Amino acid sequence: MSARSKARKRAVDILFEAELRGRGVLETLTERVTVGDPPVAEYTRTLVEGVTEHRARIDELLATYSVGWPLERMPAVDRNVLRVGVYELLFAPDVPDAVAVSEAVELARDLSTDESPGFVNGLLGRILDLKPTLAL
Repeated sequence: MSARSKARKRAVDILFEAELRGRGVLETLTERVTVGDPPVAEYTRTLVEGVTEHRARIDELLATYSVGWPLERMPAVDRNVLRVGVYELLFAPDVPDAVAVSEAVELARDLSTDESPGFVNGLLGRILDLKPTLAL
């Protein structure tokens, strides 16, 4: 697993933990950085901070284009994998679109249900198709 793949997984872990514990994402990130076991990579910080900064727009897009699955009904892991994927697709110009989608699908495959990779791929694919027309 590449360093960036590990950083993405760690970012999903932190986002998931914050949601599960009902704590602030940045507070949870700071706690994980302070504990340092395992260490928090710089790219993990970038992802968590980026998702936090753009979360309202990311969640709006997920809610708009997720057919039949309101955001609150999605499995929490899928929701956070999608947040990282959308952040990388729309707000991380150094990440190729195909990499953002494939990494998110792989995370869903490793961390969630059997149906999750297809769901993540379909939703991120839809957002990718609309990317040129989306106002950010």
